[in-house]
Amino acid sequence: MARDIENLKKTANTIRQDIIKMLAESASGHPGGSLSAVEILTALYFSEMKIDPKNPGWEERDRFVLSKGHAAPVLYASLAERGYFEKSHLVTLRKIGSMLQGHPNMNDTPGVDMSTGSLGQGLSVANGMALSGKLDKKDYRVYVLLGDGEIEEGQVWEAAMTSAHYKLDNLTAFVDFNGLQIDGPVNEVMNPTPIGDKFKAFGWHVIEIDGHDFNQIFNAIDEAKNTKEKPTVIVAKTVKGKGVSFMENVASWHGTAPSKEQAEKALEELGGAING
Repeated sequence: MARDIENLKKTANTIRQDIIKMLAESASGHPGGSLSAVEILTALYFSEMKIDPKNPGWEERDRFVLSKGHAAPVLYASLAERGYFEKSHLVTLRKIGSMLQGHPNMNDTPGVDMSTGSLGQGLSVANGMALSGKLDKKDYRVYVLLGDGEIEEGQVWEAAMTSAHYKLDNLTAFVDFNGLQIDGPVNEVMNPTPIGDKFKAFGWHVIEIDGHDFNQIFNAIDEAKNTKEKPTVIVAKTVKGKGVSFMENVASWHGTAPSKEQAEKALEELGGAING
């Protein structure tokens, strides 16, 4: 699909509105880290990845792993907007029997390539997908989204070592570097910085960008695709709660759903309506 930046911005805004609506309806979930990752998923699902929403299990498709699984709303809103399932399902988030549970389930939700939720494990899975692609001589690429708080998990660094050891240049990791986790600033809870230098020491190609700038996201993806013999990590500086003034850079919105009144205010800022 074309890299039409203005249309991608409109799509990102629609996804943000859907995130707010589904969280308000469920009265549960994680808005902060969902809103911070919107441009990254929009770029991947609406312009970059080789996928077919009508055939989610297509063997040649590019893969995506949402390692920070609690940000499921941004994945569900992106998949619905891309046509994997009807948008009417979004308001069933976290309800009993819904295919949209609090964390992604690959057995229930079309388009979800891996069940995630236990933090720190997504990169290991993405390694397996990327290595399998190389062994089978497939040309698909694998993308994984990590949280900056998530990379405090030790398994991430065992996986990072593995990615470089096997020269997985078909693997691209994004780190959603919004600076906050549920208990406060990441540099106060368990400082993961300098993130880029750590990945570089493990043998990765490192790119640092503004994670809300589509041009920077696409330039970084192109650079990753042209990098050979090593995996690439794109450290994307983002704003937690991006797009909603009272949620931006506030740690308490990590895992707090908006009330109906707060959702109305958020949607007004985003140019939408709760029943729109």
